[in-house]
Amino acid sequence: MTDTQPARRYRFGVFEADAATGELRRKGVRIKLHAQPFHVLSLLLERPGQLLTREEISRELWPEGVFVDAEHGVNSAINRIREALGDTAGNPRFIETMARRGYRFIAPVQRFDPAETPPVPERAMPDLATSEAPLTSAQAPEIPPDSEPKIVSRILASPEELPQAPHRVVQSLFVLLQLMYVAFYVGGLTNLAEIEDLLAPLPKAALTLNVLIVTAAILIPVRAYILNAALLHAPNARGNFLKIWPFLLAMDEIWALSPFLLLHHINYGLAIACTTLLVYAPFAQRSLVLMGAAAKSHQPSTISISSP
Repeated sequence: MTDTQPARRYRFGVFEADAATGELRRKGVRIKLHAQPFHVLSLLLERPGQLLTREEISRELWPEGVFVDAEHGVNSAINRIREALGDTAGNPRFIETMARRGYRFIAPVQRFDPAETPPVPERAMPDLATSEAPLTSAQAPEIPPDSEPKIVSRILASPEELPQAPHRVVQSLFVLLQLMYVAFYVGGLTNLAEIEDLLAPLPKAALTLNVLIVTAAILIPVRAYILNAALLHAPNARGNFLKIWPFLLAMDEIWALSPFLLLHHINYGLAIACTTLLVYAPFAQRSLVLMGAAAKSHQPSTISISSP
């Protein structure tokens, strides 16, 4: 096994790899990765955006004269790396498979010596350009540290853990969700007599009706603001949305019960099914914003690549 590169540290997304100690960490927490897979990861990180052939990996892992099943060994090393990074071959955020050729590291990489200050991330060069590059977490504005409570950021998905998708698709889904909620609010306010009749058998029916009216009146302008921010790409739209997301989460979970306001028109089974889907809707909105729903799309260039 050869070692032609000086010991370095590499930073990509929430991960950091130290070639000197052979350690991989995620947000400071060490992730178990054996020596051979880590060596392959180091080779990929040293050449971001460049093809690393299977033959090159084999030469690095096993010297001449050593008889092993190189094909299986390389596959195993790459699989171990992907498991450690939470990556997949079908939807790669870090390691892309080049069919019958090898692999390349597709995320931006900061490469520095231990005593150096980390430089600006080095961006890899793609081989193919598409008509519309997907907006990714690196291209969208950074999330301010205090945008979300720490407990929330630990439980929910981070930008690095979300899939890549074309900006047009992400933004369209986000806008449709906002229009859906506006339709709920307007529909509720225009059918108060029917809803009051439906709530009459319930205890505190008047209070429930007042909560519906007040929340709908508040949330209509809130949704209008979110729609404008997303469609017009307002500055720091993503950070502002994440700040109000806990409030929206509480309101959206209440309005997830809105299908039961249609019991004059649908049965209980359908109302329960729709409510179950609506419970997830606020989390889907957050994920879409992190995927770039409120930011401008980026056209491909010869010096950029999608980040994880």
